[in-house]
Amino acid sequence: MGVIHHSAICVRDIDASLRFWRDGLGFEVLMDGSFEGDWPTLLRAPSTELRSVFLGDPAHPDAGVVELVDLGPVEAAAPDDAAPAREGFLLLSVMTDVAAARSRLAALGLEVDARQVEVHGVALAVVRAPDGTLVELVDTPAAANLDRLTEAPTPETLSGSARNAPPSGQRTEER
Repeated sequence: MGVIHHSAICVRDIDASLRFWRDGLGFEVLMDGSFEGDWPTLLRAPSTELRSVFLGDPAHPDAGVVELVDLGPVEAAAPDDAAPAREGFLLLSVMTDVAAARSRLAALGLEVDARQVEVHGVALAVVRAPDGTLVELVDTPAAANLDRLTEAPTPETLSGSARNAPPSGQRTEER
């Protein structure tokens, strides 16, 4: 099976995107370079040169990398915040301290169209990056439940009856 190395986001303003991802969410620049290539054929880009910035956590390179890609002059995305979800790419999900991340983004003037809910005691927020990409912020206490995602399936999980079970470590009240 293949492994997802990174997710690439086409941006029109790398500096604005760096303020969001690096300054607002705390990602570190892993690589920043310009590359010549046949990008018009491969990516339908307007130029044979692109700038690529890889962002992530150098201490955890397997935790996921976000690539900001400047292909040159491209059409601006027209996100419709009122539109319902639709088929295709939905969002990037980042595990972080939600309150601290929202505070940093707000201080930078970058907390655009923020929405927040709580599910099983875990804060979840969605914000929009400068390029229009939806970014889900998952509060760090959710990390304790990640082992459930990697456990071998049981008859209970295969049947779907565990779908509404409380996160591991939480008890339900018996009646």
